[in-house]
Amino acid sequence: MNVEETLRGAEEPLFWVGAFTVASLALWLVYRLLSGFRIWVLGNGKLLSPKLGKWAVVTGATDGIGKSYAEELARRGFAMMLISRSQEKLDDVARMLQVLYNVETKTIAVDFGKSDIYCRIEAALAGLEVGVLVNNVGVSYSYPEYYLHIPDLENFISNMINVNMTSVCQVFFFFFPFFCRSKGVILNISSASGMYPVPLLTVYSATKAFVDFFSRGLQEEYRRQGIIIQSVLPFFVATKMTRIRKPTLDKPTPDRYVAAELSTVGLQSQTNGYFPHAIMGWVTTKLVPSSIVIFLGARMNRLQRTGYLQRRRLREQRNGTGLKSE
Repeated sequence: MNVEETLRGAEEPLFWVGAFTVASLALWLVYRLLSGFRIWVLGNGKLLSPKLGKWAVVTGATDGIGKSYAEELARRGFAMMLISRSQEKLDDVARMLQVLYNVETKTIAVDFGKSDIYCRIEAALAGLEVGVLVNNVGVSYSYPEYYLHIPDLENFISNMINVNMTSVCQVFFFFFPFFCRSKGVILNISSASGMYPVPLLTVYSATKAFVDFFSRGLQEEYRRQGIIIQSVLPFFVATKMTRIRKPTLDKPTPDRYVAAELSTVGLQSQTNGYFPHAIMGWVTTKLVPSSIVIFLGARMNRLQRTGYLQRRRLREQRNGTGLKSE
C-alpha cells in the first residue's frame, strides 16, 4: 500500500503539469487564431484616412509597389506627394491620379542615389499636413553576383546605401515635423531578403535588414507620440524589379499586395503584408533552420546568375557577329 500511495502521489504533480501544458498550448493556439483573424480578415478598418493629415507621400512612386501605394491612398482621399527620379513618369502618375480620384497632387523629381537632395524635399513640403509616408524607393542587383565580382563595385555600394538606407533615415528626419498634430503613419518597405542573409544578393539583403531593424526601433521610440512606424517585408511581387510577369497566389500583383498590406497597419509593427507571404515568413524563420534557408537561397541565385551570364554571352556573340557582317 505504501508503494502504491507513493506512486499515486508522484503521478498527481505530473498530471497537473501535463494539464497546464495542454491548456497553455490551447490558449496560445486560440490567441494566434484570433489574432490572425483580426489581422487578415477584419483588418484595421478606416485607420488610414485623410483624418491623419491631408497629404500622403510616396517615394519611388512611378512603378510597381510604390505606384500601387499611390493609387490606393489616392482612392482613400489623400492628396498625393509623389517622389521619384523621372519627372516624366511622375507627371504621368500624377495625371492618372487626378483623373481617376480627383485628388490634388505634387511631384518632386530627385535621385536618391545623391546625398544633396533633401533640402529640395524639405522645401517642397513646407506648409503641408502629412498623414502618411511610404518609404518605398529602393534598388537591387541587376542579377545575382558574388560580392567582389559586382561591376563598378565602389559606385554600386555607394548608390545602394544611399537609396536603400540613407533615404529612410533622412526622409524620416525631414518628414517628422510635417506630420499633422503629431500623428501619422510611416511605412518603410523592406524585403523578405532582410529577414536572413541572401548570398549573391548580400548587399541588398543587408540594407533591407537595416530598414527592418531601423523601423522597429523607431516604432518603440515614437509610438507614444501617436506615430505608427511599420516595417514591411514582402516576398516576391510581380513587378519590374523582380522581373515576374505572371502573378500567382504567392506572387501577387502590386495592387493586390498593397490592398492586403494596408489592412495590417496599426496591427503589426513588422509584417509580410500578405497572408501567403506571412505563411512563407513563418516557415522560413520559425520552422526551417536558417542555414537551410541560406543554402537554398544561394543555390537559387547561383542558377539565376549562370543563366543570366549565359544569355548575356549569347547576346554579345550575336552582336559581334552582326557587326562583323556589316
